[in-house]
Formats: sequence, structure tokens, C-alpha cells
Amino acid sequence: MTSGAESEDDAILDGIGPAFSRLRRRVPTSRRDASRNLILNIVTAGDGEMTVGGVAEELGVDQSVASRMVSDCIAAGHLLRAASQEDGRRTVLKVTPEGAAARDGFAKAQRLAFEEITRDWPMEERLQFARLLLRYVEDGARLRRQEHHEPG
Repeated sequence: MTSGAESEDDAILDGIGPAFSRLRRRVPTSRRDASRNLILNIVTAGDGEMTVGGVAEELGVDQSVASRMVSDCIAAGHLLRAASQEDGRRTVLKVTPEGAAARDGFAKAQRLAFEEITRDWPMEERLQFARLLLRYVEDGARLRRQEHHEPG
């Protein structure tokens, strides 16, 4: 038999997935802008040189899907293809100055949305939530890297 507290805790934890889904739908950008922002952040945050294959791996999608998303960013002037400095046969992705400005604009809009959503929260709670969310994202990325590098 579970206690009321355990049942309430389970309900809270079970609500995380739907909450992330609702939050994503409330991003104050178009679907295309959200997709471009995602790609720009992946290319910027990548360890070393980022390829279309690396983008596909980060997103967990087929390379053809990632290629279409990257091509959209290139057409928008946010990315360019360049020869790898490590292996000239490979093509890597570079963020253009326009892409960096767009990424910065997206980040500013996301911060404003965060501030608006949490405007009635005490500053200590806003910062605590932000720290925990950043930690969650970093731990998720670390776990994903471990899963991809461990022999299966």
C-alpha cells in the first residue's frame, strides 16, 4: 500500500513529460525559428567539429531529416558548410555571424519568456529552478554521451 505522499510524488513525477510538451508548445517563436534555434545550439555546443551526422545523432533522427534542417539554416544564412580542419574530406558546419545573432535573439526571447512565466515567483525560487533545469540538461547530455560511447 502506498501512502498519500508517495502517490502525490508519483503524480508530480508523471507530469514532467506532459509539462515539457506543453512548455515546448508555448515557445514564443515560429516552428521554423524553433527548429533553427535547435540546430544553431547543437552546432554551437558541439564538442569539436559538428557534421550533419552529428546533428542527426544529437537529435535522434535520420540523417536525411537532419540534412533538411541544416539546409534550411544554410538557406537562411545561419550556417555554412566548411572543410574540416581535422580531415579535409569531411564537411563540417559553422555558425555565421547572422546565425550567432539569431541564436542570441532566440536566447533573449526565451529568457524573457522565462521571466514572464515566473514573474510572481520569489527570485530565489527562479534562480533555484534555473540552476536545477540547467543541471538536468547537462546530466542528460552526459548520460547520452555515455550511452553512445559504451560498447553495447
